[in-house]
Amino acid sequence: MQNFDLIVIGAGSGLDVAAAAAARGMSVAIVEEGPMGGTCLNRGCIPTKILIHSADVVQTIKEAKEFGIDVKGYSVDFNKVMARARTVDADAASIEANLRKAKNVTLFKERGAFSGPMTLMLKEGEITADKIVIAAGTRPAIPPIEGLDKVPYMTSDEALKAEALPKELIIIGGGYIACELAHFFGSMGSKIQILQRNVRLLPDEDEEISQKFTELFSKEYPVRLSFAVRKAEKKGERIVVYGADGTAVEGTDLLIATGRVPNSDILQVEKSGIKTNKHGYIETDEYMETNVPGVWAFGDIAGKYLFKHSANLEAEYVTISIITPDHRHPVDYTAMPHAVFSHPQVAGVGATEQELKVKGEDFLVGKYMYKDTGMGEALAERDGFVKFIADYEGKILGCHIIGPEASTLLHEVLVSMKAGKCHVNDIINTVHIHPALSEVVQRGAGSV
Repeated sequence: MQNFDLIVIGAGSGLDVAAAAAARGMSVAIVEEGPMGGTCLNRGCIPTKILIHSADVVQTIKEAKEFGIDVKGYSVDFNKVMARARTVDADAASIEANLRKAKNVTLFKERGAFSGPMTLMLKEGEITADKIVIAAGTRPAIPPIEGLDKVPYMTSDEALKAEALPKELIIIGGGYIACELAHFFGSMGSKIQILQRNVRLLPDEDEEISQKFTELFSKEYPVRLSFAVRKAEKKGERIVVYGADGTAVEGTDLLIATGRVPNSDILQVEKSGIKTNKHGYIETDEYMETNVPGVWAFGDIAGKYLFKHSANLEAEYVTISIITPDHRHPVDYTAMPHAVFSHPQVAGVGATEQELKVKGEDFLVGKYMYKDTGMGEALAERDGFVKFIADYEGKILGCHIIGPEASTLLHEVLVSMKAGKCHVNDIINTVHIHPALSEVVQRGAGSV
């Protein structure tokens, strides 16, 4: 059995902890069966945004005529588009090469599983450590649909490696992954059909935002809402998906985008005594430490926020707990934002209107349309808006945006919330460049 000071399971944000520990002389084992960089670099944030930019370019071409520009014609080189996304493979390879040369680091490029307390079983035998970090992420969830095991389908993992453009793509799911990939494949030329069991797309967003998104997205692609999938089958070269209501849709390809599940079962964390909740996410305290002293879990597998930026934040706090435990602090999730890079773009932070109503809290709502600003008029943006939610003293409780550059516009709100004052006056009284798009945020705050 090999003994280390620290074992890090997962080479995404876990690498931040591993690098800091190794730099301070700790012997570190990194266990990762896939490419270095984790889901974000290889199967998530980075490759999807590379692909979605191509989709955004196509969208610009489609809308060019409104601005007096007549594009005579264009074609999509799907292989070239996909090749751009595969450039991350070189990044992952570079990270691995550097790790293999790094001092105090041993890389185990394989799948591991717990065999006992503080002990991990690998092909070469068991390894153990006084401290363990679990940052092994999640994987696509596969719903229990009758016949699905006999039907060829892809998840987001395979979609990002597609070698041919699907002709007629059925997408089961209506969350951010489904909507981002629908935007990509639809813009590239696939005929899209979306099957969503909920009454709206992006149902976790503020209700007014998700309603508007559903309205706009449904103008682009056929969307079946409240569609409960009962069965899937292959009929010749076609795939048929049946709903509980007796209706059916068919296409050439099928994408499952119904959420993600944690990899705690693959790791067999129960053999180490680590507790998980009913959904399989590892339970942690405010320092990201599990019920087993000396074992931390963070990122998607801990299930607090399923974002790369939240995983990076948690990695910072776990690093402090491991290296300078006397200075550890509870993780500060103040102003934790998110964004959906579809068309239209969506971003948000803080409470939604429906959440506050459920809690019975008093609040004010301010809303401002893009079209009522100079740049909004220049962009011919008719539907986008910024929505602020504040208490009666003007403290910002939430902000939600739908429209161009939503993910960027949100950041001045984040700075205000993180700085502590968290007041609409922080936004209102800041001089904004006229007629920059950010004026819509200032006026949204003023409308409170």
